[in-house]
Formats: sequence, C-alpha cells, structure tokens
Amino acid sequence: MKHFLTTADWSRPELQAMLEDARAIKAAPYGDALKNKTIALLFLNNSLRTRTSFDVGARQLGGHAVVLSPSGGMWPLEFEDGAVMDGEAEEHVKEAAKVLSRYCDLIGIRAFPKFQDWKEDRKDKILNAFAKYADVPVINMETITHPCQEMALIMALQERLGDLDGKKFVLTWTYHPKPLNTAVANSALMIAAKFGMDVTLLCPTPEYLLDMRYMAQAEQDAKAHGRHVHVSHDIDEAYAGADVVYAKSWGALPFFGNWSEEKPIRDRFRHFIVDERKMALTAGAVVSHCLPMRRNVKITDAVFDGPNCIAYDEAENRLHVQKAIMKALVG
Repeated sequence: MKHFLTTADWSRPELQAMLEDARAIKAAPYGDALKNKTIALLFLNNSLRTRTSFDVGARQLGGHAVVLSPSGGMWPLEFEDGAVMDGEAEEHVKEAAKVLSRYCDLIGIRAFPKFQDWKEDRKDKILNAFAKYADVPVINMETITHPCQEMALIMALQERLGDLDGKKFVLTWTYHPKPLNTAVANSALMIAAKFGMDVTLLCPTPEYLLDMRYMAQAEQDAKAHGRHVHVSHDIDEAYAGADVVYAKSWGALPFFGNWSEEKPIRDRFRHFIVDERKMALTAGAVVSHCLPMRRNVKITDAVFDGPNCIAYDEAENRLHVQKAIMKALVG
C-alpha cells in the first residue's frame, strides 16, 4: 500500500505515468475505475477547487465521496500520541483512521499549519498520523505541501510547452496582506526541479526562503537532471529569459507565528506583483497561479486575463490528475 503524501516519495516516471493517464481521462472523463469505491475527504480547512474536484472526480469514475469537516458534524480529533484526552477532542486519530479504513477505500486529508510554531507545523502531524494509522491509501489534499496542485501544474505546462527539460521556471513570491501557507511554493519548487527545469526562486529577502528540506530536495532533483536551483532577490534578473512564471505568496518562516514583525517587511515589497513590465522581460513565458488569487495584488488583470495565463488550465487539471491518482492508489 502506498500513500500520496508528497511527490518526493514518487519517481519522475511514476508521476509521468499518472500524468499520461490524466491526459487519457481528460479525453474520456467517465469510467468505472472507482466503481463501488468510496473516498473519505477530511477538510479541516476551507476549499473550493479541492473539494469539488475530488467529489466530481470520484463520481465520474463510478465512485462516491464522503465529505467530512469539524463544522459538518465530525468529532474534534486528538493527534498527539499518549494524550490525556480531557480537553475538546472527543476522538483520537487512531480510531478515526482505523474506522474510516473499514468504511472507505481512500482517505483524503486537508489540514493547514496552525501558524504558531514552524518547528511543530513542519512535522505535518495530522497528515502523517492518518498515514500511520490508516489501513487504506491516504492522499494529501494540502497540508504543508500540495502534491495534487503540483501534478495539475505540470500537466498544464506539458500541454502548453511540451518537453519541460531545460526550461527556465521562476517561482516568484508576491505580496498579500496576510502571510500564507508555504505549501504550494514548496510543491512548485520541488516539481519543477523533478521535471528537469532550471529553477529560480525569486523572493524579497533571505527571510522568505522556503524550508531547507524542500530547498534541498529541489536541488537534489535539479542536479540529477544537470540543472540548478537559483535563489534571486533581483526581479529583472529572475524574469529575464523565463519560460514559466509561477506566482505565489507565502509567509516568512523566521516570523512564523509573529506576523506583526513580518508586516512592515512584507509591506515594502508590493512591487513584486506580476505585471506587464516584468513579463516583457521573459521569453514569452506562460504564467500561472494555484488560485484563489487576489487580482491586482498578486497579478495584474492584463497579465492574468492574457493569452499566456494557464491558471484555468491548471485548475481544471486538478480534476484529471486527482482521478489518475485515485486510480493508481486503488489499482
């Protein structure tokens, strides 16, 4: 039994096989690969694309999705081993994972960091607890990484650009009035390197570097393809000659849990917005974002609504790649 927790656990050929299946599914969306199969979708955070695409995807392949959330009647869960459960939690993840495994064939987990202590959040306790105690495959629907989004992005890039080896991929930090999860940035960095692109991480200051675990994984995969991961704080240098610009905002890890200290730093870098001037420096790059996206804060209307934006393709591909992932795990 294999889980889908992070693309780092899967080889490029394995991921490419899922992408090929996703392309076939996109051409013929309906089937019975999940006939009589059920997936439990646990949402501890809000969702639009993830909830819809998993639910619709399961149904289109003959399966059924059960959506669970604390606000929807699920018991509050305890995730610490050895906990004395005299607080709010009514049920331990051990029991929840074991019982759901007897009802369902797959379990999806969406659980964002608590934004208090990165040393704790980086352990990804909720996802890993379900993976540890479940007797069926577990899918990461976004925790501190977002592997399903990675797959949708790569599918969209291959559809538009073909072979990605050697393409210049720029992951650019953008302003947002609040510090956000680093999950999509971690994932974009890793998947771009795994698929042979030259990767540039553009961020305002060294404080905005991503967790070294993901930086190291990306560097390792890049080197395996004769490529590099380059960190830049120079906007024009980073955009120059880019084939792909991927925009995302994330919080600075040194200020994790203390956003008041980060805010004055963050507010100085509103000019990191993806706009027409910057895109003109690229090699006619495609641009994308995972969504939701604040218009004219992260990306200007002119760029987002232009012909080089593939964000809607990426969003649609969530449906197709997740169907392929579910098929692979139950197959």
